[in-house]
Amino acid sequence: MSDEPRGTPGAPEPEAHDEPIPAPAPEAAAGPAADSEVAPNAEPAEAPATEAPPPPPPPPVRRSFLAERPEVAIEIPRRELIRQSRRDFLLLAAGTVITAAGAWWLLPDGTKARLLGMAGRENLDTLAARVGLSRANRERVLDRALTFDDDVAEALYSKDRRVRTYSRADVTPLRINYHGGIPGPEYLPTWTLNLSGLASGTTERLTIDQLLSRFEHHEQVTRLVCVEGWSAVAWWGGIRFADLLAAFPPAPGARWAAMRSSVSLDGRGNLDPYYVSIDLETARHPQALLATHQNGQPLTLAHGAPMRLLVPMKLGLKNIKALTDIAYTAEEPADYWNEVGYSKYDGL
Repeated sequence: MSDEPRGTPGAPEPEAHDEPIPAPAPEAAAGPAADSEVAPNAEPAEAPATEAPPPPPPPPVRRSFLAERPEVAIEIPRRELIRQSRRDFLLLAAGTVITAAGAWWLLPDGTKARLLGMAGRENLDTLAARVGLSRANRERVLDRALTFDDDVAEALYSKDRRVRTYSRADVTPLRINYHGGIPGPEYLPTWTLNLSGLASGTTERLTIDQLLSRFEHHEQVTRLVCVEGWSAVAWWGGIRFADLLAAFPPAPGARWAAMRSSVSLDGRGNLDPYYVSIDLETARHPQALLATHQNGQPLTLAHGAPMRLLVPMKLGLKNIKALTDIAYTAEEPADYWNEVGYSKYDGL
C-alpha cells in the first residue's frame, strides 16, 4: 500500500481561504435581562452622577435710608480737579464778601459806630447805600422778617391753650421792671379806665370801685416770663378781660385792643406814655386778666396800681402796668417795643 493521501485520486485540493475571526461579543447591557444571575452579595450599580442645581440668589439687602452707602472710586482728570478747585475758591470768596456785607448792613447803627467809629460807619453806610443796602431798606427787611415770624407763630398757636398754673406755695419774688421810672401816687385818686371804640359809639370812664363792684373777682397763679430771660410765679387777682368785653362790646369789625398807660415815666422821671397792642382773641382768653390784686392785696405802684394787664401766654412786655386807656380798633395799633425792633406777637 502506498502512502497516498486520502481523497479522490486526481481531484484538486481545495484552495485555502482566510476566514474572518469572529468579533468578541459585546458586554451585556446593564439590567436584569443582560445578566440573569446576580451574585448574592453584589451591590446594585450606582446611578450616574448628575450636577446639583445652583443655589437661589440671596434676597436683596434693604438698606436703611440713613445707612452709609458703599464708597465708589471715581477717577477725575487732574485738569478737571484744578478747574473745580479754582471755581470753589472763587465761590467761597464771593460768599464771604456777600455775607460780611449783609451782616454789616443788618447791624444796628450804634454797634457799627462802636466797631469803626462814626466816620467809618458813615463811609461804609454810604458805599452800601449805593448798591441798595440803605438804612430804610434794612428796616423794611427786618420788619418783613418779624411780620413773617409773627404770622407763623400765630398760625401755630392754639387760641384755647392755657398756660400752666401753680399753687400759692410756688410763688416767687416778682422783679420790679418798669421800662422807666415808677409813677408816683398822685394819679391814683383821679384814676379811671377809659374805654373807646365801643359798639355804643360812646366812651366809658370807669373808676376802680365801679370795676370791682360790677365784675366777678378771679384769681390765678401763673408764671410771668420776661424777654430779658427771667421769670417769676405770681399770685394774681382781678377781673377777666372777657367779662369786660361782654359788658362793653367793641364796635363791629374791631380786631385789636390798643392799651395805653398815660402815667408811665421814662428813666429821668418825665412822662413817657407806654402802649401795647393785643388781638381780641388773646383778650378773650380765659387766663387774660385785668389784674387789680397781687398776693391777695391791691396792687402796689411798683407793680402797676390800680390795674394792669396780665396775659401769661405773652411775654412780659405785653403785660402793661398802670393801665389807663383801652381802645378797640379794626387795624393793628402801634406797639411801643415793636417800634424799636421787637415782635408784635410776643407769644410763648
